[in-house]
Amino acid sequence: MFPFGNKTEMVAPQDALPGRPEPLPLTNRHAVFGTPLKGPFPDGLEVAEFGMGCFWGAERSFWGLPGIYTTAAGYSGGYTPNPTYEETCTNKSGHAETVLVVFDPQELSYEDLLKSFWEAHDPTQYMAQGNDVGTTYRSAVYTHSDAQLAAAEASRALYQEKLTAAGHGEITTEIKPAGDFFYAEDPHQQYLHKVPNGYCSMSGTGVSCPIGLAAA
Repeated sequence: MFPFGNKTEMVAPQDALPGRPEPLPLTNRHAVFGTPLKGPFPDGLEVAEFGMGCFWGAERSFWGLPGIYTTAAGYSGGYTPNPTYEETCTNKSGHAETVLVVFDPQELSYEDLLKSFWEAHDPTQYMAQGNDVGTTYRSAVYTHSDAQLAAAEASRALYQEKLTAAGHGEITTEIKPAGDFFYAEDPHQQYLHKVPNGYCSMSGTGVSCPIGLAAA
């Protein structure tokens, strides 16, 4: 239906799929926590956003952390409004598969979230994660404040030192202010809770991230 082209080459804005003006239907309830997926969220909570390859495993990686209010799988970083999963798989939306994380900063710091992000996947893979290859699977941090942007860039530098010392390559993670987050369809939300033995390609480098100690 759609031409795939080079899976690791970002589509130009003028060549991106048109999408649609209205959001896709969504059941606004987290299958694990029972909380809403969409805001407005309670006062005092903050929002973070990460791309770590396939969003099924990426979303699950945050459920065991303290202070998590809700998580959601979606698409961001690209151009196509309200894309379908099938459209993003063509690599012609410009989006990455991402996870929206809503958390209580009194229980969990953004730096701790970054530590979990770096360690849960391999940020040195370019436009890929494991066997999943394409721009939609790129490593990304989309920030929601100037403080988050500064923290993400500082953590990248710190983790690069550790990776280099362990013999790994350069981090390829895209770090930039967040744009629109488009929620993925219901079957993709909390997928590995609904399908515990479902596919997950995530694998870290085995290198510990020292961000918490550095921040302290």
